[in-house]
Amino acid sequence: MDTRRWLETLIAFDTTSRNSNLALIETVRDWLKGQGVQAWLAHNPDRSKANLFATLPAQDGGEQGGIVLSGHTDVVPVDGQAWTSDPFALRESEGLLYGRGSCDMKGFIAAALALVPEFLSMPRRKPLHLAFSYDEEVGCAGAPVMLADLRERGIRPEGCIVGEPTGMQVVVAHKGINVYRCRVHGKAAHSSLTPQGCNAIEHAARLICHIRDVADAFKAKGPYDGHYDVPFSTMTTNLIRGGIAVNTIPEACEFTYEFRNLPGLAPDGIQREVQRYVDDVLLPRMRAEFPEARIELESGAAAPGLEASEQAAITQLVRALTRDTATRKVAYATEAGLFQGLGIPTVVCGPGHIAQAHKADEFVAMDQLAACERFLRRVGQSLQA
Repeated sequence: MDTRRWLETLIAFDTTSRNSNLALIETVRDWLKGQGVQAWLAHNPDRSKANLFATLPAQDGGEQGGIVLSGHTDVVPVDGQAWTSDPFALRESEGLLYGRGSCDMKGFIAAALALVPEFLSMPRRKPLHLAFSYDEEVGCAGAPVMLADLRERGIRPEGCIVGEPTGMQVVVAHKGINVYRCRVHGKAAHSSLTPQGCNAIEHAARLICHIRDVADAFKAKGPYDGHYDVPFSTMTTNLIRGGIAVNTIPEACEFTYEFRNLPGLAPDGIQREVQRYVDDVLLPRMRAEFPEARIELESGAAAPGLEASEQAAITQLVRALTRDTATRKVAYATEAGLFQGLGIPTVVCGPGHIAQAHKADEFVAMDQLAACERFLRRVGQSLQA
């Protein structure tokens, strides 16, 4: 199948992160088997989702070294978005291909799969690997499962290209992301008897304001990296829930916050500052009102930042193939930092633009897919004897 047909096939699977991706993964696995390529799957704990890893061996059958082409199969929800066509049916108009995931990032996967027969016919001295993950959109939860299997199997690729939408330009760094859930437990009371309660919402608000103070300090004092569109680390509270009635002191409040750290800034240090405020300031204040008050902080999604080496062979190869020498860093997170953490030098380069992702009428331009095909073909050719 060509890239357009593959994209049509992939978009037809509703792989919103809350759903299973097995139908898509098994379709790809079975097609690869028909091409003589054996893929292995790495499942989540309840086996409702899976990563896929496949190796197109070198001409001599070797499976070590080579380059990974990496993409995630899950997509964000379409709930509440005003689509002008079925988001899970590919639509073409004026050189653009519309559908959920067309840009982020089934377009890259489609191009990689379309070229598999061509890759197999090349007299490559090194292998080419395909790595397709689940649950990237909810905090890169799937890729670590696959990478753990990769380590256990002793597979050691020499480089990785993550095909997130970059307009086919080279991205050499991105921020890390860390998500935490906070649960504040106070004491309920009738609102006319305020001193008898411990207001969980009000105390949660104090912590939220402290998080904002930390964020403001990053903005005012850095550290900075001017290559990013937002050149400092950020923190923000994005979800909150609490209370049961207007005349009841709330017993519980729960909120979720995230921070996106520059790669050189340790995320543990940022979280320690939040924990310090909880332990030294907020809990003593709450327990003066209610001795059994407590605050729970739970780590959720996390993905490390990426800082690619300009000396790495994969960086130099992708720069040469794209003729792109600019230093480009982005605030959004990808799975690239996870591959780098396994000792696999990684860069980000793929079709489409992040501005078209995650919104109604998401699209990828056909000329972007054509550019991706040319690029991936040259990647394969670079592995030839």
